[in-house]
Amino acid sequence: MKAGDVVVVPLGARRVTGSVWDTASETQWKERKLKHIITKLDAPGLPEDLRRFVDWVADYTMAPRGSVLALALKPSLLERPQTRVLWREGCISARVTEARKRVLATLAAIGAADTATLVNAARVSTGVIRAMANSGFLIPQVQSEKATKLNPSHPAPVLSAQQATIAGELRSAVRSQTFSVTLLEGVTGAGKTETYLEAVAEALLAGRQALILLPEIALSAQFTARIAERFGADPTVWHSSLTHSQRRRAFHQITSGDAGLIVGARSALFLPFPALAAVVVDEEHDTAYKQEEGVIYHARDMAVVRARLAKAAIILASATPSLESWVNTQAGRYHHHVLKSRHGGAQPPQVSAIDMRIHQPPRGHFLSAPLVDQIASIISRGEQAMLFLNRRGYAPLMLCRACGHRVTCPNCTAWLVAHRRLGVLLCHHCGHQQAQPATCPACYATDTLTAIGPGVERIDEEIASALPQARRLVMTSDLISTQEHAAESVRAIEAGDVDVIIGTQMIAKGWHFPNLTLVGVVDADLGLSGGDLRAAERSSQLLHQVSGRAGRAVRAGAALLQTYHPDHPVIEALVSGDLKKFRAAEAALRQPGGWPPFGRLAALIISAKDPDVAAQAARNLAQQAPNSPGLDILGPAPAPISLLRGQHRWRFLLRAGRRLAIQHFIRKWLNQVPLPLAVHVTIDIDPISFL
Repeated sequence: MKAGDVVVVPLGARRVTGSVWDTASETQWKERKLKHIITKLDAPGLPEDLRRFVDWVADYTMAPRGSVLALALKPSLLERPQTRVLWREGCISARVTEARKRVLATLAAIGAADTATLVNAARVSTGVIRAMANSGFLIPQVQSEKATKLNPSHPAPVLSAQQATIAGELRSAVRSQTFSVTLLEGVTGAGKTETYLEAVAEALLAGRQALILLPEIALSAQFTARIAERFGADPTVWHSSLTHSQRRRAFHQITSGDAGLIVGARSALFLPFPALAAVVVDEEHDTAYKQEEGVIYHARDMAVVRARLAKAAIILASATPSLESWVNTQAGRYHHHVLKSRHGGAQPPQVSAIDMRIHQPPRGHFLSAPLVDQIASIISRGEQAMLFLNRRGYAPLMLCRACGHRVTCPNCTAWLVAHRRLGVLLCHHCGHQQAQPATCPACYATDTLTAIGPGVERIDEEIASALPQARRLVMTSDLISTQEHAAESVRAIEAGDVDVIIGTQMIAKGWHFPNLTLVGVVDADLGLSGGDLRAAERSSQLLHQVSGRAGRAVRAGAALLQTYHPDHPVIEALVSGDLKKFRAAEAALRQPGGWPPFGRLAALIISAKDPDVAAQAARNLAQQAPNSPGLDILGPAPAPISLLRGQHRWRFLLRAGRRLAIQHFIRKWLNQVPLPLAVHVTIDIDPISFL
């Protein structure tokens, strides 16, 4: 038995799967309490760099080591995959039902697919697939368990002189087989992807592996097509939307080293790569990289650690780098390369602000006349427009006109959001949903509940009324929840079947639509206020990213920002295009107070079902709060969302200098204060959300 082996051990009356570790002292366990290992499984072991990574993440995030190990060791995936059967279209000779038509349409759209994929995408039963196979509609083909080999020498796109120079530096970093971090910055459309794929090619040439992390699963649909164009084959993908058989097959391809390039969500960081040489974190600034439940970690930061332990080169790519990464370049900890112009001679979009104090829409409307006129003009020229509003649903609030009551979630301190397409009021925090009441829950008046404010569905309705000829597509996580749905939407846009794309944050980054020449931001002020110290930084990043979807090919693009504050520093930076100046000013605001990235934060959330129990626990902790130079403890105070999923919540915020081991103080503090079992303490090191 050796370190990393996967074993089955007795735990009480259960048998559980675990891994042999190598960091515990033998003297710390009493021999009479030890039990024999039941068996060693015939499964890939955990490499040393992954075991050290589990230890590091557990120590840094203060999560139990077993919880972190569970991210890396999935017993359900250990069994060797069976031979996979894909279906392709056969002879159409029998009656074609509606269900069969959907199956054939799915195959025409995505090519050969297995039974699970067809069942989900075509919304049919397995019996339909079986009957189609029996009647010759579908023909089976056996797919090899091995990953399709990518060709690093496949003809690559022609790089600009600047791209080629930076690509050479990145290739050299991978070739050295030593740890390094590079921030690859470039305006939207500059060709960052094509540039860092050269580093991936270097890893593949050496027979090693590369990992590319994406913030959104939906982005992988268009992204994998770019990979196939560069390397002649699709990469291995890893995300939660895969079926169990797909995940198991991918897991064994990765652990055997057969899969050379893996494109995945943040969970891919915990895969047991045998030969990791390069890591790319695309859109490294994106807050979707923060895991907010279970083991709470930031995938960008943990990716840097994973690369260091694997002695791999890591590339952080973004058009709008996080202040954390930018400060690390200024301190010399990271290399920094900048692509200053768009690829192929395309020009950045012309960004302008629409002052909504001057161009107020009619009552009950949310689009200004200049924006609607521009959309109409774009459509008349056969081009496409995009409208961005980071609010799902129809309206964020239902209000009683008679008494002013606001319909709220019974489990959270939050309004219920109206979703007309789904026909429900929905809480975006806990998932609670209910039908819209016919009478006001407070005053019982009838027909007095009205929608307040816009969501993307309401903007879709307004465009349909103002421009009835426009063909519209709404893209939100509610409506596009799978890679297949995202691929269908992309195909419709690229085929010119859509005039106006309306969506939330998922449309803001990664997409490349050559015929899209206008982006309209419905509410550019939406993220500028609140108690979040990163509010201005996030807004500048998000609005710059969404503006950058326009004019990425031959035709020039424009972005129009509807705002009531055209003189806000974020709006001025976007209009002027001087985000570097804004970034420096934002850093200058944070540095004197020691706020991140010049200091460290940790949040402690105290929660319980009983509000009095939660409040008392917070008071008890406050009485024993550590008092140390360089450590500030703010709170306790009710969390901004003081009731979440039925739990009443209080929050402490700890601020310390970068050199202070904040985890040490938290451990000592919590050990001094006994808390009842009904109280749950959540520790968030380097918090992103302050709700």
